[in-house]
Amino acid sequence: MVLFIRLLLFALIIFLIYTVIKYIVSPKRKLELAQEHSKFFFLDDPNNIQKNFVVTYKGVLFEGEKYLGTTAQAFEVISIFIWPRNTSSLHGMERKDFQFIESEVKKRYPQAIIDWKSPIKEFLE
Repeated sequence: MVLFIRLLLFALIIFLIYTVIKYIVSPKRKLELAQEHSKFFFLDDPNNIQKNFVVTYKGVLFEGEKYLGTTAQAFEVISIFIWPRNTSSLHGMERKDFQFIESEVKKRYPQAIIDWKSPIKEFLE
């Protein structure tokens, strides 16, 4: 009986350690932390084209939708639409901020044409 309780306690400790480590390395937690500290963070699954990516920069959360197409060499992401999740949080952002986000997206998807949705599209034109 004592051996069983020790094994159960050991399993519980291992489970708690696993849960804490999983929480610490969670990309969603890192995204939320970067948003709170107004830092840049890019959360994406490059192997899943159907899944949108999320970018935070200066405390503003942006979402990007990827579209697959053909290039001369292969099938790649050729079009990306980006929009803010909350337009009221755009206060204080400048043209260079949006250019920085575009350059970071271009690093990951060099063949893509990036389009912004309203109201950023009108601001950049």
